Amino acid sequence: MPDDEDPRGIEILPDYAVPISEYFMPKNEMALYTYDFGDGWRHLIAYEGRLRPAEGVNYPQCVSGAMRCPPEDCGGSGGYGFFLKAIRNPDHEEHEMYLTWIGGSFDPEDFDPGQVAFDDPEERRRMAYEDI
Repeated sequence: MPDDEDPRGIEILPDYAVPISEYFMPKNEMALYTYDFGDGWRHLIAYEGRLRPAEGVNYPQCVSGAMRCPPEDCGGSGGYGFFLKAIRNPDHEEHEMYLTWIGGSFDPEDFDPGQVAFDDPEERRRMAYEDI
């Protein structure tokens, strides 16, 4: 959630205020989405076309993707790289600790679009700010 203007002059759009259907369109095909400003996760999102809604299907829906998302609070892209290095190498000093932390195993290539769940944005906002 932006609290200031971007120093580079790039317009920052709060994700809660701009429905994706109003943002993505053929003339606006790319977006940089920053998640967790502390860890600095940056995602390049591409609009590849519009699908016709099917009767009886709940939306939004993930139709494609690659790789499993990193574990929460793993320390941004640098921390995630370190995590992957450690879990892939049984001789790494942090190997056992990370496997225990992640619940025993982690396959970064494992991705199933059907397993992607979308939270209710209003509920997430309430959870994030109820103590403020």
